[in-house]
Amino acid sequence: MKNIYKLMSILILVALLAACAAPAPEKVVETVTVIETVVVEGETVVEERVITATPEPTAVPMDKVTLRLNWSYYGIHAAFFYGLEQGIYAKHNIDLAIKQGNGSGNAVKLVANKDSTFGYGSNGALLDNAAGGAPVVAVASIDAMGTDAVLCRPDSGITEFADLKGQTIMTTAGAGVNNYFPVALAYQGMTLDDIKLTNVAESALVSSYLQDLAPCILAGIDDKPAQIEQEGGEPPVIFNYADYGVAQPGYVIVAHKDMVAENPDLVQRMVDATLESVAACDADRAACTMALVDYNSQLADTEEMVRKQLDVSLDILYSPNNTDKCLGLNVPADFTNVIDLMKTYLEFETDMAPEDFYTNQFIPCAQ
Repeated sequence: MKNIYKLMSILILVALLAACAAPAPEKVVETVTVIETVVVEGETVVEERVITATPEPTAVPMDKVTLRLNWSYYGIHAAFFYGLEQGIYAKHNIDLAIKQGNGSGNAVKLVANKDSTFGYGSNGALLDNAAGGAPVVAVASIDAMGTDAVLCRPDSGITEFADLKGQTIMTTAGAGVNNYFPVALAYQGMTLDDIKLTNVAESALVSSYLQDLAPCILAGIDDKPAQIEQEGGEPPVIFNYADYGVAQPGYVIVAHKDMVAENPDLVQRMVDATLESVAACDADRAACTMALVDYNSQLADTEEMVRKQLDVSLDILYSPNNTDKCLGLNVPADFTNVIDLMKTYLEFETDMAPEDFYTNQFIPCAQ
């Protein structure tokens, strides 16, 4: 019995010490009291044992998110797949599905009609759709300078921008590269009436060019020059819009305005994860390249091409107006400049202010 009394005294002391201790972090605890009847030296003794257990925490379901791309997979898209491979999106509780697109304009429209949660598309496609009433907004800029260009066959005899007059140029309907081409033409005293613009399927654009169905195409320098060389063509003659009066922002992450207003937490996590993925990709471009090549069997044996494409985009993450090199920033001066260009040369009409097309509330370095 003395042993029993000692045991009870110890239990009481422990209980008093526990009561005086600082409260433990809040957690779900299941308490179970076990009562046993035992016989000790001929005497019946009732013992109580208290067992506590903390059940495994219930996992919070990941948010299923769709990112609609501007085109079929190429260079800069590797950053998104690298983020998946490295678990960056999962760390931000995002179950990301990356889907190929058919032009920036279509990508923006799919976000506007809520088919896709987010989109990756050109700034020009964003401005056109938003000014037309689409409830979309840029929540981050990725490759922050324009890569739009006219690419011409080196055997075409076209050596100057002015030589494009009277030529047939192929492009793809809905491509972001179409938006600012009239501005570049206007800087050279031309209009769309001075050239013949022909639409072909995006998948046939390079092959049609290599077959000499037209001497030039409209395309981004971040993907098509490397693809042309990959498929046996000579390096094209490049007329970058930026050299012909078009100082434009590049590609942006697009969100629906309802998403921004009603679920800002998800937008914040998506932006955080994407910027972290881009930074990680920039830090290890070789591994980032392989993340895309390994994912898509159609890119097998194209590592060199994808790396060239990726390098173009990662080398223009910051526009000259982004003096603080704030990754992802929608640069106010860039949006203002390009809207002024559109109003001057494209009869762009809108009552929206430049800041109505973007928000920097989710950019950490902008706060």
